[in-house]
Amino acid sequence: MSAPAPALTLRRAILSDLPALRVLVERAYRGDSARKGWTHEADLLDDERTSDADLAATITAPDKRLLLALDATGLPVGTVTLIPQPTGKAYLGMLCVDPDGQGGGIGRLLLDEAARVARDELGLRAIEMTVIDRRAELVAWYERRGYVRTGETRPFPGPQPVPFAMVVLERQLA
Repeated sequence: MSAPAPALTLRRAILSDLPALRVLVERAYRGDSARKGWTHEADLLDDERTSDADLAATITAPDKRLLLALDATGLPVGTVTLIPQPTGKAYLGMLCVDPDGQGGGIGRLLLDEAARVARDELGLRAIEMTVIDRRAELVAWYERRGYVRTGETRPFPGPQPVPFAMVVLERQLA
């Protein structure tokens, strides 16, 4: 387990964050660097996790939020995305922490900030997310933070067929 999270700055991403943000996301989800952490998808998928265009579209969309956790040097060490849905919920996606910082509370801090932003800034009543069904330990981590399984599963969103599905989790906001 890593040391407790150092003092971090939380803020909304801007376009100039894009190069460092893209490195963080790919490092956390794919390839050998991701295997240093416990939340990766590197053993299940080997494509790129996102693109510069997708990240830029999220950063510049007025209704979406791409939040960053920055270390004392200003380097992104974690991120999470909120996308409002017509159902009054926010879709939470791309929660990731640099593999070297996993286990130190950064993910929990980002999850709490996402809930605050969804409730206080976006006026939403719940957060919904999906997790690969083969990641039982990750589903359990979210459940310990107030997310519950809805009983729904969805196909994996991608062009290639995969032998797993996405479990839908939801958390009500007070």
